[in-house]
Amino acid sequence: MKWLTAALLALVLIAPGCRKHEQPNGKLQVVTTLFPLYDFARRIGGDHVQVSLLLPPGVEPHSFEPRPEDMVRVNHADLFIYTNPVMEPWAARIVAGVDKGKVSIIEGGKGIPLLPAPRIDEHAPAHPGEQAEEHEHGHADEHEQANQHEHAHEHGGLDPHVWLDFNNARLIAGNILAALVARDPSHKESYRQNAAGLDKELAALDRRFQETLAACPKKVFLHGGHYAFGYLARRYGLRYISASAVNADAEPTPAKLAELVKIMRREHLSYVYTEELLNPRVAETIARETGAKVLMLRAAHNLTRDEFQRGVTFMSLMEEDLQNLKTGLQ
Repeated sequence: MKWLTAALLALVLIAPGCRKHEQPNGKLQVVTTLFPLYDFARRIGGDHVQVSLLLPPGVEPHSFEPRPEDMVRVNHADLFIYTNPVMEPWAARIVAGVDKGKVSIIEGGKGIPLLPAPRIDEHAPAHPGEQAEEHEHGHADEHEQANQHEHAHEHGGLDPHVWLDFNNARLIAGNILAALVARDPSHKESYRQNAAGLDKELAALDRRFQETLAACPKKVFLHGGHYAFGYLARRYGLRYISASAVNADAEPTPAKLAELVKIMRREHLSYVYTEELLNPRVAETIARETGAKVLMLRAAHNLTRDEFQRGVTFMSLMEEDLQNLKTGLQ
């Protein structure tokens, strides 16, 4: 009953003509779904935007369910930015309830082809750097793509973690820049200057990954979480093996765990990776069975409250990833 009351209140608040839209301090109001979008929008928007993250600190996005108050937040914004319909299938429900005459809806990953993800009983290609065939995805019907996403989890489906190829991250930043300039052309020069600085940093980050990982003797890494690092592996010529499929809630079977232990031993791997915001139990189990050590690998979907307070950035998270990959690839 409380939820129903809140939902009815939300409908009243967002009904056309029932509220007056205001911009605090005259700044453009931006709501993003995931942390990379949040960080890029802040960097590009600078002093002219106020950016908020829809995900509460510490919440894993694959299982996130938007609340009525989230709808209110988005309807009070000027721009709503999400990654793609496969990464955030729940964003379709938000978009359906948004006043599109006022709120600009931005697909941050628009134009980036999605790679196929393996089924839970599969692992990475047989040879380091082998690239899977890319699959274009359409943008016409977000509801249809959300339904396809539910299907995709069962059969491997598509990998939506596009920002972990830093060339893709640069494209996402470009889409955000275009959206800000279109909505607020009076500050376009500031936005373009900030975006140029971010693009330069992402290009330099890409070069550091290329040079550092090319020098590592090992080209395979094993991750005790869901399939999130396919783009990173493809970009840097690595073989990537995960315990679970794209679905972050999936659990590997005992047979899959036994297979992962065999791979660790066969490849002489001394490190197994775990992932932020998810239970490290699988990685710890593999480590106990093999004598390996556990390292963190950040997909950067979201931050903890402490990390927000410390001002952690996408760039700093990726630098940590680079150092941990360098260690794990020995």
